[in-house]
Amino acid sequence: YNGIETVNVIEGKNNKGEKIIVWIPEKSKKVYVKKAKDGLSKEEAIQKLLQEKSPKKVISVRLGMEKNIPLWEIYYRSNNNLINYYYVHFDTGEWLKKIENL
Repeated sequence: YNGIETVNVIEGKNNKGEKIIVWIPEKSKKVYVKKAKDGLSKEEAIQKLLQEKSPKKVISVRLGMEKNIPLWEIYYRSNNNLINYYYVHFDTGEWLKKIENL
C-alpha cells in the first residue's frame, strides 16, 4: 500500500489457525497485527461505500494504513467515469476520507 507512507500488508493465519492481518510500515518498522474477524471484511467495506455512493465500477479494494490507522482503500469509477478513492477504518467501519473526481 502506498499512501502517506509505504505499508506492506500480509494476510495469513496465526498458530491457532485464526486469520490475521499484519501491517508493516516501511519507515517506522512497528508491526500491527489484528485478527481478521475483529475488523471489517472486504465485503463490509464495499457495503459502507454503497451506503453513501453509487459507483459505476469498483476497481480495487485493498488494505492499507495511514497515520497508524488500519484501513480499507476502495478505488472506483463514478458514473461520469472519474476516479475516486474512499477510505474506511478497518476497526470501526467509519469513513476516514474521500478523494473524488480525479
